[in-house]
Parts: sequence; structure tokens; C-alpha cells
Amino acid sequence: MTIAEPQPDVDTLLANRLRDAQPALWTNPARQAQPAAALPALGRSISLDDTKAAAARLDRFAGLLAQVFPELATTGGVVDSPLLPAATLVPALGLAEGQGRLFIKADHSLPVAGSIKARGGMHEVLEFAEGLALQHGLVEPGGDYRALATPAAREVLGRYQVAVGSTGNLGMSIGVVASALGFQATVHMSADAKEWKKDRLRQRGVQVVEHAGDYERAVAAGRAEATSNPLCHFVDDEQSFSLLLGYSAAALHLKNQLAEQGVAVDAEHPLIVYLPCGVGGAPAGITFGLRQVLGPHVHCFFVEPVQSPCFMVQMLAGPGEHPSVYDWGLTNRTEADGLAVPRASLLAAELMRPLLSGVFTVADDTLFALLVQVLDALGERIEPSAAAGFSGPAMLTGTTAGQAWLRSTGVDAVLHNATHLVWTTGGLLVPDAQYQGFVQRGRAVLAAQG
Repeated sequence: MTIAEPQPDVDTLLANRLRDAQPALWTNPARQAQPAAALPALGRSISLDDTKAAAARLDRFAGLLAQVFPELATTGGVVDSPLLPAATLVPALGLAEGQGRLFIKADHSLPVAGSIKARGGMHEVLEFAEGLALQHGLVEPGGDYRALATPAAREVLGRYQVAVGSTGNLGMSIGVVASALGFQATVHMSADAKEWKKDRLRQRGVQVVEHAGDYERAVAAGRAEATSNPLCHFVDDEQSFSLLLGYSAAALHLKNQLAEQGVAVDAEHPLIVYLPCGVGGAPAGITFGLRQVLGPHVHCFFVEPVQSPCFMVQMLAGPGEHPSVYDWGLTNRTEADGLAVPRASLLAAELMRPLLSGVFTVADDTLFALLVQVLDALGERIEPSAAAGFSGPAMLTGTTAGQAWLRSTGVDAVLHNATHLVWTTGGLLVPDAQYQGFVQRGRAVLAAQG
């Protein structure tokens, strides 16, 4: 295997830590405080108007969603998660007094799909359904989309297939929503996907196709099969604008939640957001939305396992390159199955070049320790992938690289006013036996640390 050589401007210490699977922080020299209103990616430009259009689509379907998913009845079909103050967790995360306050955007509790993937996956399935519904006269523009729950509408939608390749959480979102609307739903899953996720999909009437190998192979297999079926819509996690814009709609909800909790976002009150990253679509969509909605004083960091830092290696690569973590001698093996991706989305990477503040990595043992600390401090149940962001405050305040970033941006001078926001990704649907195994491993890690 050829091990990637760093570009001339890549810090040697960073490159060595990356190769050695040690926690590392890369900060983005290309970040722009005031990027263009419309940003290009893969030959297309997107703007805040596109985010608002995605949010409007989700609103149009709210009545239908409340009807087909009983767990959405209390919210009228709105899919969103709470913003949780987390002061009791601050000491465990290494934040000293005067280094900012802590909140959690609790996407681990999102209904229906149980993860951050709910918004994006739901949006893409609904966009496909909307196009078919208008084409076949199942609804009129501006009409009541609950008509799509009728047997006649479901018979029409049932002629079509929705397929996706996934390590787990995106497959859960796409498969469950597509099946509920009457589509034939197929999820191509990699060998590292958890068995309970496969079982849950099958219980919802979703066809699960298992593939030897990693996420990348599952996606390739799903894409190839869909190409041969003109009635199949393939949800391409690596290239989908619909997914990305569905994720970005979360920024509109968060803006309101921050205001309700009295959290200002400005030069004196920076917002630092920590987002677990797999292929990059979900955190990129959220970052795009946050930067569009809240402006230059939002600093977003992606977090990846030390063996699967696909987004970091993409951001380190030269123009026209699309490296894999295998090129750096890494294994892509991690217990954070939703983050086990060898190669980043080029759509997400291109879009993030002027927006992202940085990327850092975290060891698997740390994920389990953080999972337990979150449980003990807050009573919240998260999966290992969702724990990644909780390593962020210590990475910025407790490492040489993080402290250098704080000084270079001027955030150090106002850190006492900062808000640290950890965005969780999954956990609601984890079976109890599986979760107790996570807790046992986490407590063992904490005991070993003394």
C-alpha cells in the first residue's frame, strides 16, 4: 500500500499523528468570515433560499408524517430535537470556569429514525414522493399531502423503489420513511453495520442487502443496481444535494432555540459547534445552514475516529485528489459504525472549504468513556458515534493546536462568553442489551484512567 505524502503546507506533526492514529486537530486556513451568499459545489450553487425551500417541503409533509408515524403526532409532524443545557457535564469535558457554557443539540433523540439522519433522509424521500405525486395527480400544488396515505396513492408509489447504501443510520432513515409511504425500500449495508439496525429495518418491511467490505462498497453496489432500474431512486450520500439541504434545515430550528434560551451569537459571543462526521453530508449540511443563518461567529468542527478520518485527509489533499484513509495506512475500523467511511463526499468537501473551522480525531476508547459521562451527568443515552463531539472542548482548550487556533481567531479573548454546542447523532433506538455493553466498556476505560 502506498502511504500518502502530505502536501508541502501540511504540518509534519499533524501528518505523523494522523498516520499513527493519534488524536489530531487540523484547522482550516481557507475559511472565510464572509463567504458568498451562493456557494458552488459539484457544478451547482446553493444558498439560504435552498435551505428555506427544504424546510418548506418538510412543513408541507408534516400532516402526512404525523399520520403515518404515531411518534410524530404530538409535534404535528415536525421533526426536531431539543437544545439541552449541559452545565453538569462541563467538568468531565475539561472545560474550566470561564471557558464558556455547554449545550447539546440532541439529535440522538430524533423520532422515527433515532439519529441526525432523520431530517436529510426524510427530506430526500419526501422530495421524490412529491415529484411523483404531482406527476401522477395524487395531490394538487398547495393541497393536502395526507392524500398520499390513501390506498390509491400508495399503490402508485409502490411501483417505485427507493434505495440507499449505508453503514446504518442513513439506511434507517431512508428505509423506514420510504417503506411507510409505500415505496419498495432497499438498503445496501456494509459488513460493519450493526445487526440490530438490520433487524429493525427488516421489521419495517425494508429489504436489507448485505455486502462484504466497507461503506464505500455498499454504496457502489447500491448505485450500480439502481442504474439498471428506471423506477428506482438511489439516495447517494456522497453526492446528494437533497440530503444535504434537508440537514441544513436544522439551522433554522436551532436559531429559534438559541434565541429562546437567551444565547447570543456575535463577535463577543462565539458559537463553537462539534459535529460527528462520516462521509460528510450531514455535518456539511448543518454547517452550511448555520453559517448562512447565524453568520461568521459560528465555528464548526467535524469529529472523526482516529482510524476513519476521511474528511480530514480530503481537506489535506491537493486539488483534484480524492484520497482514502487506507492511503494513510489506516484501517477504517471503529466501533463508531456510522463514522466508518474511508473516503469523503466531494460535494461536502468542496462546500466546506470556505465554511469549516476545522476537523479533529478521537480514539474509540474516548468515545465509550464520554458515552458514560453523558449518561451519568445528564441521563442521556447516546451511541458511540454520537459521543464524538464531546471531545471537542478539550481539544480546543487543552491542546497546543487548539490553543493556537483560539489565539489566531481571537476567540481566546471572548472564550468566557462562548457557547460550546455538541451535536449528537444517534442513540434513541439502540437496544438495551447493546447499550449496556457500551456502558460496560466505557466504565472499564474510565477505571483504567484512574
